[in-house]
Amino acid sequence: MDDIPLSTQFIALGVLLLVSAFFSIAETSMMALNRYRLKALVRLGNRGAKLTAGLLAQTDRLLGVILLGNNLVNAAAAVLVSIITVRLFGENEIALALGTLVVTFLILVFSEITPKIIGAGHAEQIALPAAFVLKPLLKALYPVVWFVNLFVQTLLWLLRLKPADATESKLTPEELRTLVLEAGNYIPKKHQSILLNLFDLESITVDDVMTPRSQIEAVDIDAPPEVLRQQIATAYHRRLPVYQGQPENIIGIILVRRLLTVSQNDEIRAAHLREIMREPYFIPSGTPLFTQLQQFQEHQDRLCFVVDEYGELMGLLTLEDIVEELIGEFATHSPLQPARFHRQADGTYLVEGGSLLRELNRKLGYRFPLDGPKTLNGLIIEHLQDIPEPGVSLKIGGQTMEIVQTQDRVVKAVRLAAPADLDTVPISGR
Repeated sequence: MDDIPLSTQFIALGVLLLVSAFFSIAETSMMALNRYRLKALVRLGNRGAKLTAGLLAQTDRLLGVILLGNNLVNAAAAVLVSIITVRLFGENEIALALGTLVVTFLILVFSEITPKIIGAGHAEQIALPAAFVLKPLLKALYPVVWFVNLFVQTLLWLLRLKPADATESKLTPEELRTLVLEAGNYIPKKHQSILLNLFDLESITVDDVMTPRSQIEAVDIDAPPEVLRQQIATAYHRRLPVYQGQPENIIGIILVRRLLTVSQNDEIRAAHLREIMREPYFIPSGTPLFTQLQQFQEHQDRLCFVVDEYGELMGLLTLEDIVEELIGEFATHSPLQPARFHRQADGTYLVEGGSLLRELNRKLGYRFPLDGPKTLNGLIIEHLQDIPEPGVSLKIGGQTMEIVQTQDRVVKAVRLAAPADLDTVPISGR
């Protein structure tokens, strides 16, 4: 080595540090690579992605060749620094100790920390090109890597440890939700909202989105012909429930368009209704919304009635209700139904007691609990364990409210303070 000029030895040291830096940056970028992005690139036919995926499928061999090369190069750099130190300062112990510190510093800064920081921040841009070098290197050093990994596998077996397959990582629903929330500009806000609503579809039940029994538009089959014609003529919906006796006694569903075709210019009579009426479709309360969506698909239906454990009618659910839960409100509502909430001049909201808590949370930004009562009236009565008098103020879950009107043992109207974290809200709506 004494015949080799010092300048050449310094150049060789620089090359060794660069090679060590390559192994460090390749290791970090490979491990930090987004596996799902990699799979997408493989499906697109990217050659570098295919090589990278093949290397990551055998993590033990990949790490074996990287660490083997890295440690050999670092050891060679340490030996070379010792030789350079001896040539410059002789067999001086202090000089050798300082040389060791210098090479440690150089390796840490230029071959370890800096490359790994860069590799972690630019994993895809580095890992894919690095695969073109690591693949042939693995083939060339395969016998050595295999021999080293033989001892590694034995040690893992003795420790009763089984290495996880990096290519078979699974995402939980919560991890998927976080992934969507952190997608940033990659997913438009509207699409992000739809995906998040889709995750919630299994936990939401039909009770959360159904139209309450008191708000169902239906026709009485025993009504006089002129009343039937008036009800049909002013009906806002294309499908109307038909009841007999009590509004809770649903006996069928009619298509308004088909009824008008059958009756033509004649008076609409009960016989006409019975001729085209089809049997109602009942489902139990508590049915998950996603399950009901599948049932709609299987039954090729768009409307059902929700009943409790005693068979009592609770409400009505349509396919449109489920779609709105996914993509937001898009359908217009009957002008005969008053708005359920109105914004007042002082910023508060005048809200119907029968309003669904989920609707208030989604449309106005409140944070009412959804694991108990479904309506504002139910929440207030459960909280107070009594029917409140008008003028009573209370706070539930940090939300201040005032009872405005009660009637027939229910809360009819409530004044809600505006949510503190709400920037913009609709003036009124259903």
